[in-house]
Amino acid sequence: MRTTDDATTPARKGADTTTSTSGVSPVQLVVFDMAGTTIVDDGLVTQAFEVAATAVGIPEHGEERDRARIYVLDTMGQSKIAVFRALLGSDDAARRANEAFEQAYAELIADGVDAIPGAVETFADLRSRGIATAFTTGFSPATQQRILDSLGWADAVDQVLAPTAGLRGRPYPDLVLAAALTAQVDDLANVVVVGDTASDIETARRARAGLSVGVLTGAHDEQALLDAGADRVLASVADLTALITTP
Repeated sequence: MRTTDDATTPARKGADTTTSTSGVSPVQLVVFDMAGTTIVDDGLVTQAFEVAATAVGIPEHGEERDRARIYVLDTMGQSKIAVFRALLGSDDAARRANEAFEQAYAELIADGVDAIPGAVETFADLRSRGIATAFTTGFSPATQQRILDSLGWADAVDQVLAPTAGLRGRPYPDLVLAAALTAQVDDLANVVVVGDTASDIETARRARAGLSVGVLTGAHDEQALLDAGADRVLASVADLTALITTP
């Protein structure tokens, strides 16, 4: 994995920072999270959760709601229906909560969403260097598509993936592995995973990605990302192109 150390916080112990050693694998694929990483969140996910929690009868005040809020924040980035299933202990309740969440989120983004400054330029730079790109998310495919349509990002990246019956969401490695297979990378060491949550970093580790990169524009702070095992933490996805060098 070829990187530079510009615009990064210190790497966790043992992270690869090689820039000139012969035989270092080139980057072939970058997998991006969406909300909080390439798209401004502004608390929309937590707002939609509040609507969903009320819809399935979690009291609006008290310890049960507080515990649920903490769990949602801790598991930010994971498949939303899986989060609700863990919270509610019932597939039916999880389905109803997820439907309420998806509807609430769709209404919240009806007036549009904003890209993280520099995100589009990052995608274009990677593409110009022959590096494949992919979006992954914890949202359903339908909500993911609404976001892409709102931004006009139909062709922003090469692949778009979301949890389905055949692909588990984060922290499982499925989405990253599926993107790597489609991109026909030579080795998972040639894959970079970028996200704003500990779940993104855990997914990168489980997929054996060559580099896991946290960004500080979303749900989790620097310490949480480093504790999860991030190799680098950047202020923003806009700093990514300074991190990745070409062979």
